[in-house]
Amino acid sequence: MIKKLSIQQARKIVLHSQKLPPINQKGNALAATFTAIENLGYIQIDTISAIQRAHHHTLWNRNPKYKNSHIDQLLKDKKIFEYWSHAAAYLPMKDFRFSLIRKHALLSGKDNHWFVRDEKLMNYVLHRIANEGPLLTRDFKNSGKKIGEWGSKPTKQALENLYMQGDLMIPYRVNFHKVYDLTERVIPDNVDTTLPNKEQYARYLIIRYLQANGLGQVAEISYLLKNIKLLITETLQEMVLNNELIQVFVGENTYYALPDVLELLNKPLAKSKLKILSPFDNFLIQRKRMKYFFDFDYQLECYLPADKRKYGYFSLPILYEGKLVARMDCKAERKLSLLQIHNIILEPSLKKMDDFVSVLCKELKSFMLFNNCKNVRVNNTTPINLKSIIESEIEGMKI
Repeated sequence: MIKKLSIQQARKIVLHSQKLPPINQKGNALAATFTAIENLGYIQIDTISAIQRAHHHTLWNRNPKYKNSHIDQLLKDKKIFEYWSHAAAYLPMKDFRFSLIRKHALLSGKDNHWFVRDEKLMNYVLHRIANEGPLLTRDFKNSGKKIGEWGSKPTKQALENLYMQGDLMIPYRVNFHKVYDLTERVIPDNVDTTLPNKEQYARYLIIRYLQANGLGQVAEISYLLKNIKLLITETLQEMVLNNELIQVFVGENTYYALPDVLELLNKPLAKSKLKILSPFDNFLIQRKRMKYFFDFDYQLECYLPADKRKYGYFSLPILYEGKLVARMDCKAERKLSLLQIHNIILEPSLKKMDDFVSVLCKELKSFMLFNNCKNVRVNNTTPINLKSIIESEIEGMKI
């Protein structure tokens, strides 16, 4: 019999699975960061720096004691590695063998990278790294015109092709620039490097997704992955027959889940906590899912022309009382040590404005610290009267 869940129960399962809001954590802060990466399965890397970059922001929202140096340390300790999930990401080193599926597809020509392959140049840069040790793109002359979709120079494209097909890895970055080294010099000796078969890969994708998200459908589990939906569908059905998974109804939609997921319904949710989320947070990345579960229609508008934006360049969803209740478009003006809040827009569903403002301003203080800002300024709000309420609450607030 398929269990029926209300939308509120489904939200609770999703939030607990995503570790949002975070519980009070004890012990080592670095260990808590590593646990967060293992729980989520990946952390998306992004270059936008209006505020702290997405990989830092996502981890900070799971670990209040997070430091930006944690990722560098975990890379140094070889507990995580950088590769491609649905996008550039940091992944647990224990999952390394499952990155080999994509690498082998690229190496064999079954899949194509977006960069043109120049075998002679690839051999040249590989030889230099083998003999000289880790190198950045700037360590090569990089002669030639910028080419290709991303406007990269030929040596950069050669490096990226070698990285994507598995010959090179990124042991660390320098000022956010990739450093490339031979894979065999980066991965620990005890890491499994056997190529998974297709059934093992499908099971990995399913279990990883459900551990991190609680509930999932075929389209969500196979998000942005090529030629995998049929295999995922067949494997899901097999796992249900073997009692490895259960099926649940949320409204009229059927979802798959791990058998123990319903126990999360007995665990209280820290509803009083508020979190200002990154647009690239694992919780938010599938927009249709957010619309269905949280009735939150979200689009990141930094990729739109200014006159097409409704909420702002880098609008951050705000989670409160287990719901997505507002958006905050802001920028850290680092030279001024100022958190510039361009706009805060409330969702119509938010009713307890005074309670919300009180919790928001408390979280803003932590958010300012996280962004190395000492002052905050609010320019606009919707509704308009929200601006004066927030300003009254944050008057004199300085880090």
